[in-house]
Amino acid sequence: MKKFFLLVSLLFLLSNFGFSQKTEIRGFVYDKVTGEAIQFSNVFFQGTSYGVATDLNGFYSLSKFQPGTYTLTSTFVGYDTVHEVITVKAGDIFNRNMYLTQVALELDEVIINSKKIESQTQVKISKIKISTDDIAKLPTVGATPDLAQYIQVLPGVVTSGDKGGQIYIRGGTPIQNKVILDGMTIYNPFHSLGLFSVFDIDMIKNIDVYAGGFDAEYGDRISAVMDVNSVDGNKTRLAGKIGTSPFSSKLILNGPLKKFKAKEGSSNFIFAARNSYLDKTAPVLYNYADKNGLPYSFNDLYGKVSFNDASGSSIKLFGFSFNDKVDYTGITSYEWGSVGIGTQFLLVPTGSSTIIEGHLSYSNYRIDQLELDNLPRYSLIGGFEGGMKFSYYLGNDLIRYGFDLSGYQTDFRYYNAAGRRIGEPENTTNMAAFFKYKKTLGNFILVPSVRLQYYASLQETSIEPRFGAKYNATEFLRFKLAVGKYTQDLISAFSDRDVVNLFYGFLTAPDDIPNHFDGHEINSRLQKAMHYIIGTEVDIKEHSTINLEGYIKDFYQLTNINRNKIFDDTPDFQDKPEYLRSDFIIEQGLAYGVNFHYVFELKPFYIWFVYDLAFVERYDGIITYTPHWDRRHNIQFLFNVSLGKKSPVDLSFRWNYGSSFPFTQTQGFYEYLDFSQGITQDYTATNGDLGILYGDLNGGRLPSYHRLDISLKKKWKINKHNSIEGIISLTNAYDRDNMFYFDRVSNERIDQLPILPSAGVTWSF
Repeated sequence: MKKFFLLVSLLFLLSNFGFSQKTEIRGFVYDKVTGEAIQFSNVFFQGTSYGVATDLNGFYSLSKFQPGTYTLTSTFVGYDTVHEVITVKAGDIFNRNMYLTQVALELDEVIINSKKIESQTQVKISKIKISTDDIAKLPTVGATPDLAQYIQVLPGVVTSGDKGGQIYIRGGTPIQNKVILDGMTIYNPFHSLGLFSVFDIDMIKNIDVYAGGFDAEYGDRISAVMDVNSVDGNKTRLAGKIGTSPFSSKLILNGPLKKFKAKEGSSNFIFAARNSYLDKTAPVLYNYADKNGLPYSFNDLYGKVSFNDASGSSIKLFGFSFNDKVDYTGITSYEWGSVGIGTQFLLVPTGSSTIIEGHLSYSNYRIDQLELDNLPRYSLIGGFEGGMKFSYYLGNDLIRYGFDLSGYQTDFRYYNAAGRRIGEPENTTNMAAFFKYKKTLGNFILVPSVRLQYYASLQETSIEPRFGAKYNATEFLRFKLAVGKYTQDLISAFSDRDVVNLFYGFLTAPDDIPNHFDGHEINSRLQKAMHYIIGTEVDIKEHSTINLEGYIKDFYQLTNINRNKIFDDTPDFQDKPEYLRSDFIIEQGLAYGVNFHYVFELKPFYIWFVYDLAFVERYDGIITYTPHWDRRHNIQFLFNVSLGKKSPVDLSFRWNYGSSFPFTQTQGFYEYLDFSQGITQDYTATNGDLGILYGDLNGGRLPSYHRLDISLKKKWKINKHNSIEGIISLTNAYDRDNMFYFDRVSNERIDQLPILPSAGVTWSF
């Protein structure tokens, strides 16, 4: 605890120690008409080679230059160049926002590729940046483009199924992936059907997905991070979108509360609502898809209000309500709900070189499930989180530091295969501080960072050093690497040995874990991992890029539900082996492989190709096994072509191949008696339940998976602001019977989605 407060104090001292005594010009670059920030525009002193590119907020900072008179210039393809003469004295800090006007002529090619600029100026290892334009290139499922469909084509990503499937990233389980929306943790970002996320595509500004090797700015997860930023809404006029398909309908409204004007403050809002009715349409349109229909339903609400100062400072207030329900009559019923409110702010203090960002939020997530055994299962997690980040620019270098604070309650009730109840309520407080330094040395970009994570409820402190580096060998060839330590306290409220998991809950690091593992004493309740990644990027001419990465994730301490528990952990059973009475077990894991990623983009064509070779294994102290998401080979091929300019037609294809998943085979059945009435119970007069004799854990393999999706999209432009877009789509176009799992009790094969045709229409105004 003392180490934590010492580091936080040091970070605050850094913000005042010598940082304010420098010469600097900084500000934001905006579209003069819409007020939208322009990312990766060039800002430089005319006649010199000194300049920078704006960041995701449109922010730039020029420092480390001699006092004098300069012509400050900002350029971006498709916009007129802007010049401003500025005289700078030693120690001056100038705030200068730049406003660019779009040129009248439409360019056929974008010469300056913002993604290429980012690749040359950032380490960007195991990181994919997603925009709404990227998602729109993918064939839609149910005529509705969605992040959940797009994330499946990313390198290192494996999904276990269309019906309630989960996302696994480079060997990590869903609980080990952190999903953030505007600074707030989202505990379940995907709906049960597996094809839709809680994020409507039109509320998304951009998404950063880190498959591993992320720096110290992110913490409390040991596998991956998905950072989602929402749009602020239209700053100049009321706009929106209305869309419908057999799967769902949606409404987007956004506009100004105070219209944007250059060099003035503004405010605006956005509201997004979406409701599904597949459970109603499936019995009519897709009655062949499942004998139970497709009993999935959800609704999502999101709202946000933004207040923007002329200096670039802003404060944003937002809230959401996400709900999901599945009802297999006579089998299982399941639902979850998530609500939250929060605020984000960005401060650009006058006379200070430090940029300040912050967030504060509260959320609550609960999931309930009832099965045939009538044993209720539920899980909840709720609480607050907040933090602040401070950025200090030194030319092309960056110092960034900050802290995070969270407090939440978890509770769950769960029953394992032996009918034993597992679960308990917990209150948890976590604190963290981080520091990172991005340093450019010639062709090298170095990013050392460190995170100090204090788990107050566990009374454990974790010091987590991380390092990333890139070498720009040439303009077209780059090498990169990352290594780091990661920890987390949350575990999943179900066993990740189960293939089908609709029930997705949370639990803080439990007390009831073994004291020893594989002959070694266990002195920590945290889950821990090390990441090792090395890779290269190659630009082939101007329009295509190859990214190749090899990785190792060493999960050297994991906590899992004990599916083998058959005795209560009470004094009466202390003579029984610990692994038969503990609620939880300790495991170790290893994930390693190679990701190959190729992108070609030259209008009107777009090609995306991914090949993954991956190996995942777990060791529970007794056996080594492959978990059910261990997919050796995975191929994703995406092709998109856009024909026409005024009224374009987009044709998209996506083909996915995945080699077989492991599963546990059935050896036989027996009558199971739990002797709930004691050992004197008359077993000859008692009717037992069906007991299953299992084979070796995941000793078998399911058939391989492959699927082709096709969609055709056409847009009719009515006038400057009004357009209608129609989509027809075909999911699983050649009707491949892809196996999801095998129902042991009914001896029935359960397949994933069959061929699903759909059509949708959207009006934008």
